[in-house]
Amino acid sequence: MQNTVHFILQGKGGIGKTLVSTILAQWIAAKDERALRCYDTDQENATFSRYKAMAVKHVPVMTDTRTIDPKRFDALMIDLLEEEGNCVVDNGANTFSPLMGYLLENDCFALLEESGRKVYIHVIVGGGDTLHDTATGFVATAKSTRVPLVLWENEHFGLLQSASGKAFTESQTYSDNAARVRGRVVLTQRNADTFGADIKKMNIARMTAAEVRESDKFNLMEKQRIKVVFRDLFEQLDKVEW
Repeated sequence: MQNTVHFILQGKGGIGKTLVSTILAQWIAAKDERALRCYDTDQENATFSRYKAMAVKHVPVMTDTRTIDPKRFDALMIDLLEEEGNCVVDNGANTFSPLMGYLLENDCFALLEESGRKVYIHVIVGGGDTLHDTATGFVATAKSTRVPLVLWENEHFGLLQSASGKAFTESQTYSDNAARVRGRVVLTQRNADTFGADIKKMNIARMTAAEVRESDKFNLMEKQRIKVVFRDLFEQLDKVEW
């Protein structure tokens, strides 16, 4: 994998965009030893930029009057275009509409591809009460651009199925846009008292899986469970048609 740009885009807040960004960045770093560049455009909760091991660059697009200036995204695009390598761009709910509007208005996806970059949009769809809003976001993103999509199914909020028990991937909503999807990654709902607690502990500490392996703050079983989770996720990412 080389010269790829990955945008994590979903308008709903709190759905796991930063989690996906950290997982994806760690997988890319493990696949390609060349420099990985990570960016955080979230202006309210710049969590991704707090992962020191990933050297995430925060993109300040908020003005002194706390409004978003779309032109400030120019610095991000210049960074993406001027250097080769793989890039991961995290995005917050507060910057989703301005960033998407900027990317479309300036035809940025085409510009990146013309510059030799392979571009992917990662869209998260959540289960339970989040399904309707996130599925709507998935459709809106699919219809607004022809960029290949990677679907992340987040079961943290519940299974991705309708009241009748029909899975999201079996719905007409998904079927109408399935040809655009290059791969799916399931954030499986696991035991909250063990796996869930360990992943939460890792995220609160802003640590990568590699850092957890070397840390004395995690016991052997906590390390084992985190290893199981990341092995599963990395195997799923290996199967995406990049």
